[in-house]
Amino acid sequence: MRKVLAICGSTKQHSSSLSILKYIAENFQNNFHLEIYEALAALPHFNPDLDNEDRLPAEVRTLRQKIQEADGVLFSTPEYVFSMPSSLKNALEWNVSTVNFSSKPTAMIVAAASGKKAFESLALVLTSIEAVLPEQSRLLIGGAKGKIGKGGAILNEETKAQIHTTVQSFIDTMNVERKPTKYE
Repeated sequence: MRKVLAICGSTKQHSSSLSILKYIAENFQNNFHLEIYEALAALPHFNPDLDNEDRLPAEVRTLRQKIQEADGVLFSTPEYVFSMPSSLKNALEWNVSTVNFSSKPTAMIVAAASGKKAFESLALVLTSIEAVLPEQSRLLIGGAKGKIGKGGAILNEETKAQIHTTVQSFIDTMNVERKPTKYE
């Protein structure tokens, strides 16, 4: 069974972004095993001086290994001050010097009041690090608070359908045979 690493851009314990990932884990358990990465807040601030094998922090080494071992990576994030959360940007920065995302099937969901800027910035970063991110594997859920309940339930049927369409595109992308990069 395919392995998917899910990265929640929120460090909040009961966030809408985490609820979306749990919804996906439950509804697509026959398609892939989804592991939610839970150490985003524990990552040290990106420091290029530590970005080498001799000095790489253990938390970063673990994240990189999880990304390498995954058949695909799924992001779900809110928008903070018209951008992606700094903790998520930090995690991505630790992977810029690697080829971890090169040709890696990827999907992203931004759930926020507006979310447009976070959506644009996350897509830009992911495509810059060569993630395979088809348009159909990108979802912006505007007005998220009215569509995701306090207990984490997806309240809006259209939102459920959009999530299913996005995840199906992600599955289709994982099912396409990847060509090895020049680094593999």
